[in-house]
Amino acid sequence: MLEMLIGPVTSILDKFVEDKDQKAKLAHEIATMAERHAQEIALAQIKVNEAEAASGSNYRGGWRPFIGWVCGTAFAYHFVLQPVLVFVVAVLGVQLPTLPEFDMASLMTVLGGMLGLGGLRTFEKYKGVSK
Repeated sequence: MLEMLIGPVTSILDKFVEDKDQKAKLAHEIATMAERHAQEIALAQIKVNEAEAASGSNYRGGWRPFIGWVCGTAFAYHFVLQPVLVFVVAVLGVQLPTLPEFDMASLMTVLGGMLGLGGLRTFEKYKGVSK
């Protein structure tokens, strides 16, 4: 949203600021505002991750592995186990009740988020922050 405002705001600077150096400095500040904000959010999240990793509690530090195993199990069931099971049962001629279907959109959102955070976790391990 900030990026959509940058163009109009920098064009307004022409009307109110006459000094070219000051105008360039303000335009640069406005243009980098969104990037700085995103970087601040990422740094704050890294600090939270470090605090969680430093905690010896499974309740705090164990939720990511748990969610990872749940997502991995659901992913394996949906894309590997269920199709193989349906095929084997069909070959044997057995009538199978309707198997449960997962909301894959929600699962992929969570799994994608977990995989995206996996790079940060690797970085934490490389830096020796985690066990």
